[in-house]
Amino acid sequence: MMQSAAMHEQYNEKKIISVSAKRQITIPQKYFEILNVGNEVECVLQNGAILIRPIHERRNGDFAEQILADLISQGYSGNDLLAKFREHNLKIRPAVEELISKADEFVASGNGVVSIDALFGAEEN
Repeated sequence: MMQSAAMHEQYNEKKIISVSAKRQITIPQKYFEILNVGNEVECVLQNGAILIRPIHERRNGDFAEQILADLISQGYSGNDLLAKFREHNLKIRPAVEELISKADEFVASGNGVVSIDALFGAEEN
C-alpha cells in the first residue's frame, strides 16, 4: 500500500534491529511499505547517526545533465558530443570510488572533522 510523503512524516517510531556479521540490516516490513522502498536506499552519516532513506529516482542523471551542459558550452554537438559524454561519464565511478577511499582512510586515521576542501580538494572557479 503506497502512502503520500505527508503520511510518512507523521510516523515517529523506534525499533531495534540486529546487525549481521556482514554488517547488514533488515529494514522492517512496515517501514519498507510505508516508505515505498525500491531497490536502493541512500545511506547518510549525519550528526552521529545513520540516516537511511529510499531513492525513488536515480540521481546520477544530475551528473549527466551537468556533463552535457558543460560539453555543449564547450561547443560539442552531434557524434562528438556523444563521444565526449561517454568519455566523461566513464570517469564518474572511479572518481567516486577514490573519494570514498579517501574518506575511509580519513575515518580510519581518527583525525576528527575534515573540511569539504580537504576531502574533495578546493573548488576551481
